[in-house]
Amino acid sequence: MIPPSWDGPGLSLPDAPIKKVALAYSGGLDTSCIIPWLKERFGCEVIAVAADIGQPDDLSGVEAKALASGASKCYVLDLREAFLAEYAFPTLRAGAVYERKYLLGTSFARPLIAKHQVEIALLEGADALAHGCTGKGNDQVRFELTYQALAPHLRVIAPWRLWDIRSREDAIAYARAHGIPVTATVDKIYSIDGNLWHLSHEGGALEDPWTEAPKDAFGLTVAPEEAPDEAAYVVVSFEQGWPVALDGRRLDPVALLAQLNALGGTHGVGRVDLLENRLVGMKSRGIYETPGGTILSIAHRELEHLTLDKLTMRQKDQLAQTYADLVYNGQWFTPLRAALDAFVAKTQEPVTGDVRLKLYRGSCQAVGRRSPYGLYREDLATFGADDVYDQADAEGFIKLFGLGQKVAAQRDRLAREQEAEALR
Repeated sequence: MIPPSWDGPGLSLPDAPIKKVALAYSGGLDTSCIIPWLKERFGCEVIAVAADIGQPDDLSGVEAKALASGASKCYVLDLREAFLAEYAFPTLRAGAVYERKYLLGTSFARPLIAKHQVEIALLEGADALAHGCTGKGNDQVRFELTYQALAPHLRVIAPWRLWDIRSREDAIAYARAHGIPVTATVDKIYSIDGNLWHLSHEGGALEDPWTEAPKDAFGLTVAPEEAPDEAAYVVVSFEQGWPVALDGRRLDPVALLAQLNALGGTHGVGRVDLLENRLVGMKSRGIYETPGGTILSIAHRELEHLTLDKLTMRQKDQLAQTYADLVYNGQWFTPLRAALDAFVAKTQEPVTGDVRLKLYRGSCQAVGRRSPYGLYREDLATFGADDVYDQADAEGFIKLFGLGQKVAAQRDRLAREQEAEALR
């Protein structure tokens, strides 16, 4: 018999009453509609949980809006530093990039929000957790896998998989009928997600992969052709793989990334147009802007080129893809991700130093790197005269390195000679 404490989403008794729900609340149209819908459907109290992770939305009125929509309480949590220090920067250190381009800005935001939502739910004695993710996207998986990992005994409610609202027009009509403050219109061109790490746009004209992304699909970066016609330079400093300073000035994570976002955005750095494979099986097109994250990613990778040995770097690159898949698929709170973090932490011990980068009209290039733990030795690499490398040693190395090829070639040559002899 499964202990009651093991009851997870979908395992709780269907007729068990739901008295209180903790809702992941953004303040937008959908989650504002969810509050009265939950109360009508389940006769329950709703606790709204809003997270500040640096999104472009103004959260100053989010508590008042939640209460006006019917929530009994609203928590507004400042998670900006935790977002970077505990999610974005660990992913950066791992070198995780999804499908060659995507720096995972939305993906690792969801487990952070869900984790704190669970904490509020447990504090408030809630019976269930709810989110406003649609049944077509990846976010529903990211939220619910976090719920299962951290509070498997709480029930999960996903209104978009249950209610009759099917369009933005339906949601606006529902909100007006229930006296919910509405500023949204039916002319929603894009689905937008933003935080300190990135800004993304989906939908609208972007649904045609042949159509060039219009100017209004970008919000953090200028078009490269409109960027200044003069390069900018910045020095990023790392300690054991953690970004800690810009141009020699130590900064906390939020201030550091804010400065890089502004600099990269001015020079058109960090634009990505990606057709990605969603976890739920379909391809979708997204425009991602990650100016500061792109600068950090390039700088970190270049410092690893200087400080990591070949075998470690190759193995880390292979595991980086696994790490990226875990993050994208919502499997943040898993034993494997924790184990990979332990591996990454070991590899990052020598990744301390500085990288100088040149930003110019959409490009970001490393033009200098230095580290007290660097493996590059000029006296070994020089093409000039040196006293530390005996070039005659290369002859024996080449003979041994190619021994297998030589034996195979001798075998094949002998076989050809035997065939030719047999034909005579």
